[in-house]
Amino acid sequence: MQEIISKIRTMVNNSVQRHGSDSIALSGGLDSSILASCAENKTIHAFTMVAKDFFSTDLVNAQLVAKIKDLQLDIISANVGDLLSAAEETIKILRVFNPIEIRNNIVVYLTMNAAKRSGCDSIMTGDGADELFAGYNFFKKMSQTELEKDLERIWSIMHFPSKSIANAIGISLHTPFLDPIVLEYAKNMPSDLKIRDEKGKRYGKWILRKAFENDLPGSIIWRDKFAMQDGSGTSGLTSFLENLIPDILFVQKSQHYIEHENVKLESKESLYYYELYRKYFPVPSSLYNSDTKCPNCNYALSADSHFCRMCGSYPI
Repeated sequence: MQEIISKIRTMVNNSVQRHGSDSIALSGGLDSSILASCAENKTIHAFTMVAKDFFSTDLVNAQLVAKIKDLQLDIISANVGDLLSAAEETIKILRVFNPIEIRNNIVVYLTMNAAKRSGCDSIMTGDGADELFAGYNFFKKMSQTELEKDLERIWSIMHFPSKSIANAIGISLHTPFLDPIVLEYAKNMPSDLKIRDEKGKRYGKWILRKAFENDLPGSIIWRDKFAMQDGSGTSGLTSFLENLIPDILFVQKSQHYIEHENVKLESKESLYYYELYRKYFPVPSSLYNSDTKCPNCNYALSADSHFCRMCGSYPI
């Protein structure tokens, strides 16, 4: 066990050094904090995005990691107007109106944009750690057989919107967890090292936590998993848009889109994002041909899809 822990630590460290980014998206969550702990270049510039008008949990943890590692930290405090403008830009880049993907990737867009404006050429993110090391909370409820099967499925379809956003902004993206050496080792690692109990509590990414538990405070290492939208506060857009759009307008517009564009919108937030999407792109049903369609937006899906990336419908 100690040999595996040591190997993971060395492998991730080496991957960070090979990538040599001049900035990092630092949320204060486990993945970005591990990458920050591996950064030997103390001139690396850290960026943390938090919503000014909504509750967020990332800032204190990001500040703690930056202080421990002596990193320059820029805090991006985005008001509602900033978030809505970023939502439109994110939709233009990703070509979807899926609320979860938009709320999460507003964070990515604003962070990368700030890094680019600050003169950084590249940015490092924790992409891939959750997929490779079973970090998502739903994994913790699975049997080992179910976990292994679902990880294989996710590895075959995983995508990272940060790549598209980085290309659009014009900044080089570095993802040390997706380095081929780390990726292959993680895929071949026993799944019981990814999900395991520690002091009476079940954790995902257990092996990563153990590998770096001497490098970071326990409050970071054993922190629960939060989505970017929750840690940053962009999840507050859901209630904001719910209050912004009158009920009667939602009913009228959602009925129009069902009848004329074959798109069923489940929330006012979905309506808001869909209308931004339609400013730039055609109706989802016209994009690709497939025998399998999303039941809510009629976007083409692969036969084994559980989730519609276009509108966010799950399960399907």
